[in-house]
Amino acid sequence: MNMYMEQKGFVSQWHFVERLARLYRLKIHAMGCEKFIICGGAGALTKDSKVGEIIIPVSAVRDEGTSYHYLEPSREIECHKETVEMVVSCLKQIGIPFKTGKTWTSDAIYRETPDMIALRRNEGCITVEMEAAAFFAVSQYYNIPLAQLLYAGDDVSGEEWDSRNWNMQKNIRYDLIITAIEIVKKL
Repeated sequence: MNMYMEQKGFVSQWHFVERLARLYRLKIHAMGCEKFIICGGAGALTKDSKVGEIIIPVSAVRDEGTSYHYLEPSREIECHKETVEMVVSCLKQIGIPFKTGKTWTSDAIYRETPDMIALRRNEGCITVEMEAAAFFAVSQYYNIPLAQLLYAGDDVSGEEWDSRNWNMQKNIRYDLIITAIEIVKKL
């Protein structure tokens, strides 16, 4: 896990499942952090995505379990709107291109079948990942400002998975963390 903390702001890139990430984030909040920018990779559900492009999820389809422990059941959950708006504004000021959109949170990677991918794409999802819905739920439950920066990693949009070497993209991950630090400084 990479971390950066400045004046009650926190940037992190998680490398483990949402339950553990949620636990650490709650502990960090208890230590005084008031705003969170979470960084991570996501599978691309659209053919036009490029490895490393930044996606700001504004909502998530809840297809995992953790978020339901914090909020009533619903099909989708929204990210903290004001924080997303601040992140969008900061990225525009910095001049970094990005997309906003809905993500699909699933903790069952082998359920990312072509039929499920097509269904989620038809629902408007542009990425799939494992944590966003849980982060958004904990953020809402505790009223913690939070936004997430994802980078488009592997391509799951076709009949066959294309890794695009997503897990070896050290420069992309580094740039994402540096970008998030710049955003935290402006929040």
